[in-house]
Amino acid sequence: MSCFVIEGGHRLSGQISPQGAKNEVLQILCATLLTKDKVTVSNIPDILDVNNLIALLQDMGVRVEKLSAGKYTFCAADVDTDYLRTPEFLRRNASLRGSIMLTGPMLARFGYALTAKPGGDKIGRRRLDTHFEGLRRLGAEFTYNKDRATFELKAAGRLRGTRMLLDEASVTGTANIIMAAVLAEGTTVIYNAACEPYLQQLCRMLNRMGAKISGIASNLLTIEGVSELHGTEHTVLPDMIEVGSFIGMAAMTCSEITIKNVSYDNLGIIPESFRRLGIALEQRGDDIYVPAQDEYAIETFLDGSIMTIADAPWPGLTPDLLSVMLVVATQCKGSVLIHQKMFESRLFFVDKLIDMGAQIILCDPHRAVVVGHNRRMNLRGREMTSPDIRAGIAMLIAAMGAVGTSRIHNIEQIDRGYQNIEGRLNALGARITRID
Repeated sequence: MSCFVIEGGHRLSGQISPQGAKNEVLQILCATLLTKDKVTVSNIPDILDVNNLIALLQDMGVRVEKLSAGKYTFCAADVDTDYLRTPEFLRRNASLRGSIMLTGPMLARFGYALTAKPGGDKIGRRRLDTHFEGLRRLGAEFTYNKDRATFELKAAGRLRGTRMLLDEASVTGTANIIMAAVLAEGTTVIYNAACEPYLQQLCRMLNRMGAKISGIASNLLTIEGVSELHGTEHTVLPDMIEVGSFIGMAAMTCSEITIKNVSYDNLGIIPESFRRLGIALEQRGDDIYVPAQDEYAIETFLDGSIMTIADAPWPGLTPDLLSVMLVVATQCKGSVLIHQKMFESRLFFVDKLIDMGAQIILCDPHRAVVVGHNRRMNLRGREMTSPDIRAGIAMLIAAMGAVGTSRIHNIEQIDRGYQNIEGRLNALGARITRID
């Protein structure tokens, strides 16, 4: 198992570009199963989760060709549906949470889908009811095998369009239902749909393939089913989570950096959320400039009460950045309540930050109060283990701003979401060594 050794206290300087968005590309790759024609996708990040999904698609019979760095073609003309029933497929499927989005396309095009209970981050219970209830509403027959922990869906003929109100605005659940509904007979109306930019990207790509989706960017989607889809080309957006991570790194290390080509209009509330922590970032065209700051003060609410930063469905703040913002707050001037609503175990990594010298009160699995040091007390280097992607990058940011040397184990979690992170940061002046 690999680890990072981080020598803290080094300032960063220069320019860095975010990779393609992990959360978008997983949806896009699954959508290539909806047509027998070629689909060309650009700006694909070279990260574990994406590479594992590409390999899984190949084993399912999808012809994959790498054209250049980050650019691939996918042709799902000869998918082997029998492979879904093999122990190997279920094992690999279970290790990759993004594979749950194979279900909608397979069901819509082939009338059958089998998936194992997916793995991924260890951040608490992540139910799949929204996915399967939506697919059942479209006419699928659903069976859960408790002994094998597998979900099986069958459709007798084409799925049928319907109206549905989702019980939660699940991004992956909405994506799965959309990908099934585009080939269903009749019209599907989805209310309380997720509407993140990455889901908007999926809908626009499907429309270019011949789908008829309206209401894009809202939580009310109308989908007129078509009999087939065709090939297209698609470019993945920059990863907003990486953009936020780089902002956090600059703040923690008192560094001046420029984050290039961020697709600023698709960042939503993210820049303003960091400004609430006192970080003076600037938009320069489609770039973000973060100046070096020796001090940044957390805002209060208008009545002077302690600021709360909480996640929420889009256009609210993505939960994937709360871990980063929590770390940044440890060196702010002032206090903030971090409220992680969506996942029940994602804040449990804060005990490692407390060991480093951070002043954090973990109120319950969802809330933590951070009392900023205002740099009067530096974090100290420590040995840590990453439980998930976002906690891993938060630990890395903490280690970069700490005094002394830190070691982070289980960095395969970080590799799942961040491409060559040590090489890119070392080019800016960080001191990170990977030990295999």
